[in-house]
Amino acid sequence: MRPIELATGAVLGGVTVGLVTVGALVPFAAALQLVAAVPMGLLAHRYRFRAVLVASVSAALVTFVAAGLTAAMAMVATATIGGIVGAVRRRDGGLIAVTGLSVLAGIAWSAVSVGFLLAFSATRELLFDTVRNTATGFAELTSRQAQLAPLGRGVLDIAEVVLDWWWVYIGGTVLFGTVLTALVSWFVLGSVLDRLTWLPGSDRLDAPADNRPIEPLPVTLRAAGYRYPGATTDALTGIDLRVEMGEFVAVVGHNGSGKSTLTRLLAGLPPTTGTVDRPGSAGLGHLGGTALVLQRPESQTLGVLVADDVVWGLPAGLAAQVDIDGLLNEVGLAGMGGKETAALSGGQQQRLAVAAALARRPALLIADEATSMIDPDGRRELVALLAQLPRRHAMAVVLVTHHEADAHAADRVIHLAGGHTVGHLPAWPKPAAAERRRPMGDTLLELRGVRHTYNRGTPWEAAALHGVDLAVRRGEALLVVGGNGSGKSTLAWIMAGLITPSSGKCELAGKPVGKQIGRVELAFQHSRLQLQRHTVGEEVADWGGEGTGSGTVGKALDAVGLDRSLTTRSIEELSGGQAKRVVLAAIVASNPQVVVLDEPLAGLDPEGRADIVELLARLRDSGLTLIVISHDVEDVAAICDRTVQLRAGRIPETETTRVPVRERDADTAPIPPVGPPGSAPHPTPGPAWGLRGGDAPGMEGGGSR
Repeated sequence: MRPIELATGAVLGGVTVGLVTVGALVPFAAALQLVAAVPMGLLAHRYRFRAVLVASVSAALVTFVAAGLTAAMAMVATATIGGIVGAVRRRDGGLIAVTGLSVLAGIAWSAVSVGFLLAFSATRELLFDTVRNTATGFAELTSRQAQLAPLGRGVLDIAEVVLDWWWVYIGGTVLFGTVLTALVSWFVLGSVLDRLTWLPGSDRLDAPADNRPIEPLPVTLRAAGYRYPGATTDALTGIDLRVEMGEFVAVVGHNGSGKSTLTRLLAGLPPTTGTVDRPGSAGLGHLGGTALVLQRPESQTLGVLVADDVVWGLPAGLAAQVDIDGLLNEVGLAGMGGKETAALSGGQQQRLAVAAALARRPALLIADEATSMIDPDGRRELVALLAQLPRRHAMAVVLVTHHEADAHAADRVIHLAGGHTVGHLPAWPKPAAAERRRPMGDTLLELRGVRHTYNRGTPWEAAALHGVDLAVRRGEALLVVGGNGSGKSTLAWIMAGLITPSSGKCELAGKPVGKQIGRVELAFQHSRLQLQRHTVGEEVADWGGEGTGSGTVGKALDAVGLDRSLTTRSIEELSGGQAKRVVLAAIVASNPQVVVLDEPLAGLDPEGRADIVELLARLRDSGLTLIVISHDVEDVAAICDRTVQLRAGRIPETETTRVPVRERDADTAPIPPVGPPGSAPHPTPGPAWGLRGGDAPGMEGGGSR
């Protein structure tokens, strides 16, 4: 099976197990059985029969353990119905086809059910006794009221008839239930597929089978190029490259330059033009083959514990041979094998991904934008680790990045632009300081003594915030900085009202922000997670609520610098920078009072970063209150009025800094922060940025994450 089939089968099979188990065990949730076949139908519609078969067998075993034999049989029956519905949809069949096939399946399951009761007499008698006792109990209850006594006797008579003709009753009930479930699933699945037809159903790393022995190095690309199915232009053209054992090669390029496409060719995807030669197969994910470390660390973490994740997916025999402690020590996670993966910072998760890759002893390790989502310190440490690997192991490392500084440790640097190799990338100016065009108002958002602990009262309790005090003025642009794991995202979710703090208050205009959902909007670090509609226009209109017309959508796109022609553009066709702008346009359409942006520059190249910073300056000048949570201090500070430093869930009062624009623009040495009255100035451990015109005394803030 292909990786995408395994992954999708596991997810949809798990959903089906949940629906069947709850429907079997919870009396009032039995109706869930009617839609339990939909996930399996979706799997059958998109993938091969073997994917449905493997998912069904696995789901049946899990259901048996969770709810017993009867529920496991229901799980198999559900998978059968889902397979029928999905297969008919896949072959463009109609209602007649699904009805006919479901009748045949119903007859088969009726025969199985009757045969089962015939074979196991004890089970049959237990069922009969249950029916008799239920009918007798109902008759006794109704006999207490003379008017209801005939009803009770009627139920007893019906029960006797059912038991005399039990095989007809059981068979007919199973047949009717199978057909009804199939018809309900048919219409529900149709609605689901109508919403999902625009989503990609293929794995871009999926390559034709290569039965040669695994030997990915040396790999040589000669005039290699690639054009994605349905595209009108090549994503990559005329690439000449050779990677040999022991090398650390960096591939640097801006967003859309073809970097990720190049990694797919190195990982085994055949080019559409030119050639890619290697002694054997690429062996992606196999022992001694090619390993990938991707951009988002949390998407690669599968184990609950760090030690489990290192060997996740390896056969038991191979997993037992892995020196887990040695690998964790090598990647800088010594002694953390028993720690939960959810408690790791972004940089630690990327190190864990490298350790998991090394457990497979790869000959070629490809890090595709692995440094783009972590803080500067974590980025430097990860690059240093990758640079050492070819010296310690028989392997080569290819680092794909848009950070030119990441390439300094590489043996060779390949620059990409527009799908071609170039000598160097054009320099892109850093965002310039933007003068504020309108004054700030009074305090709008205030946090007092905010503390938050995850999994409170459990063995997995983890404190994130430790008494945050912070005041944000109307129209202010506030920058909250801190490393991975400092609590920034927790603070963002509390300010947006999506998490209720364990203690303390977070108020918007004097009222709890949790009771004003939507007045503070949150832009996620990964913008794609917030885009749920098919097109840009539909997404913005959905955020705007009922009555949002094309005019409002157009104005929102204008506000974020997007052309109105993008209204009909599919969400799947957006670049990373465009996706962030669409989220901001949607937020503008929803008319919030405060916007919290979690790492708005993460994953963007220099040009994209400059564009987003310019956009944020415009939104600030329109009167929006912005709270930017980022570790990209140098760029974002150009448009922020104030900076607070978040350290281990706390914001010391002396970490709030304010400087006049002219001082900051002069690029002078860091100046002492402004503390509360009577306090002594403390040197700030980094650059200080300040509050521009319109500031008033007494606005020092504190916070944590």
